[in-house]
Amino acid sequence: MKNKEDYVSLISELSNANGISGFEDEVLDVIRKHTDGSGKQSRDSLLNLYVEDGRDSSLPLVHLDCHTDEVGFMVKAIRPDGMLEFTTIGGWVVSNIPAHTVRVQTADGTYVLGVVASKPPHYMTEAEKKAPLDINQLVIDVGASSAEEIVNDYKIRIAAPVVPDVTAFYDEKHDRIFGKAFDNRMGCASVVSVLNEMKDEKLAVRLTGAFASQEEVGVRGATVTANHVKADIAIVFEGCPADDTVVPQYQVQTAVGKGPMLRHIDARMITNPRFQRFALSVAAEEGIPVQEAVRTGGATNGSAINLSNLGVPAIVIGIPVRYAHTHYGISSVSDFMNGVKLAEAIIRRLDRETIGKF
Repeated sequence: MKNKEDYVSLISELSNANGISGFEDEVLDVIRKHTDGSGKQSRDSLLNLYVEDGRDSSLPLVHLDCHTDEVGFMVKAIRPDGMLEFTTIGGWVVSNIPAHTVRVQTADGTYVLGVVASKPPHYMTEAEKKAPLDINQLVIDVGASSAEEIVNDYKIRIAAPVVPDVTAFYDEKHDRIFGKAFDNRMGCASVVSVLNEMKDEKLAVRLTGAFASQEEVGVRGATVTANHVKADIAIVFEGCPADDTVVPQYQVQTAVGKGPMLRHIDARMITNPRFQRFALSVAAEEGIPVQEAVRTGGATNGSAINLSNLGVPAIVIGIPVRYAHTHYGISSVSDFMNGVKLAEAIIRRLDRETIGKF
């Protein structure tokens, strides 16, 4: 088992990597580096990455899922004054976007710093100040003064990907890590950790880690990975929106610092109840703190995986993330570690007979 410092380093490296939906190359580079020696690596045209552990092919197959993309933006147009108009990639609330710094990818693959800007209040009418903010009122300013400068000097093109400009930071005293893209680099770090830590164990199942692209724009990558892996059972790892700062105390089901969350239902999947009860029982036996959640909105890659082939029993192990789909998330590394510990304990108990009962 790795120590906490190793986990913090892995999460931070994945968080800091740039990778909006469809442009996850940097994230894959980090994953390849950290899974070197843990299985056969391959990639498809959608930027889905697979790591197959090489155990006996007659064993039942466990699909370890996560998604590599993060919410962000894309350059839509270049104004004559050098301002960049942009569109959102993934789910954003417009009021969370302005006055933050971002990284804009150039034609040579490097990134330049920009600020999400809007009309200063000094030049706004009272009606404009009171009106709801619209994405079309925002621009990205990289410091240029003309479209020619953007194209020739900054080398920024239409459709350039844009990511939040955030560097991960760990508050060791309070076990809180701050950073971008914890939805779902927490899941990526989980799959990497499980593959690495179980590679030499004797198991009654084999493992394939599938790092899926484009979840934030409609679970597109997992629609492909599910049909590539063709698993017998699946564990989906997610960075799930924490609710401990937004609902009454009695409704809290995904609190930071209270353990990973096992989701019974969301907008697109009813979790296999037999596999879910099995996971909850394992957590109780191992003394692993977990939270149970019933969600009426949101979805995960499990929505595609559990409906693939002839149906795949799947559970979701979620790491609580405060303020998901904004520049800054806050999570607990202990929650992450307990999520990895739970997955490993479940996998050690799986065999063909047990899976057949689900």
